[in-house]
Amino acid sequence: MSGLFITFEGGEGAGKTTVLNRLAQRLEKENYQVVTTREPGGIPIAEKIRGIILDRSHTMMDARTEALLYAAARRQHLVEVVIPALEKNQIVLCDRFIDSSLAYQGVGRGLGMEEVYQINQFAIDGRMPDLTLFFDISPRDGLARIDHNKDREKNRLDVEALSFHQQVYDAYQQLIEKFPQRIKKIDANSDIINVENAAYKVLEGFLP
Repeated sequence: MSGLFITFEGGEGAGKTTVLNRLAQRLEKENYQVVTTREPGGIPIAEKIRGIILDRSHTMMDARTEALLYAAARRQHLVEVVIPALEKNQIVLCDRFIDSSLAYQGVGRGLGMEEVYQINQFAIDGRMPDLTLFFDISPRDGLARIDHNKDREKNRLDVEALSFHQQVYDAYQQLIEKFPQRIKKIDANSDIINVENAAYKVLEGFLP
């Protein structure tokens, strides 16, 4: 399978979605075929699962239920969007993938990183990203950005305690140490132009 599968990771308010869209426009101007998508979501079935997961009224959701729903959405998204695009030699830019589950459910929810990894191995059948960009900002600063962004509606994860987001951040640091060839850290504390340029510089080395 050819193509290039790039995932964007980070805590709430890291700016990864904005940078993803800016990089997509930049690559398209350079005549690359680009597919932008997100998790959970990207297709009708996964978007419905996303609505269930992020609904702020679903406070009783069990942590394992949450992890399984993410994995289910991931599987459907992979077979409908990611794999077909890669088979057409396209570049897929995906907002979140398996690392989010390892950080948020594996560590944040206390399910265990290995346990969540095994659930997701069944879902993705070994299809890992070629490159993952982690947008690095402290949980406190990221959440402050969300508070200042009046256009963004807060979801069930946004309203978790700071301690939860700190655990997620620490989990991402573990993943960066575990997969240094795949996961590259981008300083997300700067203005959006600088962050975009830093991300592009890393991405450039992986382009066909």
